Amino acid sequence: MSILEKHKKVETHATLLMVLAFIVVTIGGLVQIVPLFYIENTIEKVDGMRPYTPLELAGRDIYVREGCYGCHSQMIRPMRDEVARYGHYSLAAESMYDHPFQWGSKRTGPDLARVGGRYSDEWHRDHLYDAKSVVPESVMPPYGFLFDREIDGRYIEGVVKTNAFVGVPYTEDMIANAQADFAAQADPNADSSGLQERYGSAAIQNGKDVNVRNFDGQPALTEGDALIAYLQVLGTMVDFSTFVPDPSR
Repeated sequence: MSILEKHKKVETHATLLMVLAFIVVTIGGLVQIVPLFYIENTIEKVDGMRPYTPLELAGRDIYVREGCYGCHSQMIRPMRDEVARYGHYSLAAESMYDHPFQWGSKRTGPDLARVGGRYSDEWHRDHLYDAKSVVPESVMPPYGFLFDREIDGRYIEGVVKTNAFVGVPYTEDMIANAQADFAAQADPNADSSGLQERYGSAAIQNGKDVNVRNFDGQPALTEGDALIAYLQVLGTMVDFSTFVPDPSR
């Protein structure tokens, strides 16, 4: 019996095909999964990484809600052209507190993994109002309505608590002060010492404090504030001038 005839026998016998396919998939799965049980940590820890502040976390939820990941990825591949355009390739640790991660699968717009600090808050505001005003060739729709939607963070404690439940290292102190920290980050006149102690220099964000300012330039705290706060922190936590990969990994 030739190989083709043997293969035909498998293809025409549904039960046999199902059993063999199950065996192949099982072996493939075990090859990928079993080694993970012998690795102490699957993600190399990197100095500077911290959980998102409550305002940044709210901004991330808005980013996900509006489907921004559909056109913008947050993963720089380790290829010369990618690194030359966007900066250091992405590390697994940079997504360790993302549920779900925002790696993306296509780029209608540029990758945003290193967008934090690259543009001013005013640029982001103009870009969200009308992308063509700053990038004439852009096809991004307007998101000016975000600056008309006020938010007070009444549910942010629950959001932080939920993230803590799935493994993000928020402390009880962070959870208890989530709403206060939420409001303080967008108000330069507020007492943000508690926010800084919980998320800033003590957590070493490149040796810098957490961004505290009126992100959208308006008196009220809006969804625009939250989204810009999130965008401005992307890629800023790790100091790549001092980063040395672990050769054992």
